[in-house]
Amino acid sequence: MDIGSALALISGGASGLGLATAEAVIAGGGRAVLMDVQDEAGKAAAARLGANAHYVHADVTQEAEVDAAVAEAVKLMGGINFAVNCAGVVAPGRAVGKDGALPGAKFSRVIAINLIGTFFVNKAVAAVMQHNTPNAAGERGLILQTASVAAFDGQIGQPAYAASKAGVVGMTLPLAREFARFGVRVVTVAPGLFETPMMASLPEEAQKSLGAMVPFPSRLGYPSEYAQLALAIFANPMLNGETIRLDGAIRLEPK
Repeated sequence: MDIGSALALISGGASGLGLATAEAVIAGGGRAVLMDVQDEAGKAAAARLGANAHYVHADVTQEAEVDAAVAEAVKLMGGINFAVNCAGVVAPGRAVGKDGALPGAKFSRVIAINLIGTFFVNKAVAAVMQHNTPNAAGERGLILQTASVAAFDGQIGQPAYAASKAGVVGMTLPLAREFARFGVRVVTVAPGLFETPMMASLPEEAQKSLGAMVPFPSRLGYPSEYAQLALAIFANPMLNGETIRLDGAIRLEPK
């Protein structure tokens, strides 16, 4: 599919990887709806991106809010053929730490946002995409999920995060197989260490130290590099049912 035809709904679109993807879509001639809970940042980003960008509020853990946001995105853009799941949290914590066992609510919150929230978006947009007019190759849309290298190299203190992202990876193939009858693809990107708002909260020396762990290039990834891959996946119809590591060849140590 050509990026100029993109009608993108991007969860977590107000910052980080989601915002970078929105910027790339708009720069390529497409349209984008930024879906987030950061209202001030989301509205400002959409205004900066221009007439082809819009902001809608939705908490991905709330099924009704996601459904309403998807319906609003269809009204704003006339449809959806590109969904990008970037909403997520980390919330580190050992299963048994100095203060005792990890509260179940903390574990559940990470799963609710990163995994269940992704599923809520996926099913809602797939229900829309199935009615799109197919292009010459029979395509009707792409659903892009964001996992993490933690899905494969989960560190001590990441049981919730690693489990949530492994769940996203696990959804990829069954959804790709199910949505194949619609001509809708499902692909997952598993980023390594990237410059995101979460990373920016760390001291500069800590960021440099983490970047130096990456074999090559020995730095943190740029959100624009995630966006570049997202657009390449949108353009390549043979990419389907796969998880792509975007990590500079890093393999996380146990801790």
